[in-house]
Amino acid sequence: MALIAMPRWAQVAEDRRVLETIIFRHYAADARIERVLFVGCESYTAHYERSHFRRHEYWTLDPDPQHRRFAGSRHVVARLEQLNQHFAAGSFDLIICNGVYGWGLDRLADCEVALSQCYECLAQSGHLLVGWNDVARWDPAPFAAIESLKRFSEYEFPPLGTARHLTNTSYRHTFNFYRKTAS
Repeated sequence: MALIAMPRWAQVAEDRRVLETIIFRHYAADARIERVLFVGCESYTAHYERSHFRRHEYWTLDPDPQHRRFAGSRHVVARLEQLNQHFAAGSFDLIICNGVYGWGLDRLADCEVALSQCYECLAQSGHLLVGWNDVARWDPAPFAAIESLKRFSEYEFPPLGTARHLTNTSYRHTFNFYRKTAS
């Protein structure tokens, strides 16, 4: 009997499947999304530019110089809290912070600065996606206490029909969708 190769998305966790096959697909097809910032680079993110955002001005940001090898062709070595040192206000239509909160953004003060930087660097009506694990071990702030998120409006993400999507994972990976609205 011949073995049937599983598609790549079927070999990954549910949260990564949702991110890559639903969320990325929707944002990549949206003609209003031209400039994208992806925060946090790892081996499993190295293909994102060429497989999902090849028609976009795609940037990556990571504080670890060693992670450059997993980054997009336009990359900045810096922490998210330093975003405005590298980009002007209104630079991005979409900022994706998946697996950063609780994995580098580990203190409330850092989260406040980082998410305020995201607000400043997003274009008007720009999108912010925050993917995080809703378990005490990786919820350092806690998430609900981050005041700078209140500057954003929750955004009901059309393919999922919600502004907050909890995946079926033991680590409760959650996607929160936001839009920048007038201050």
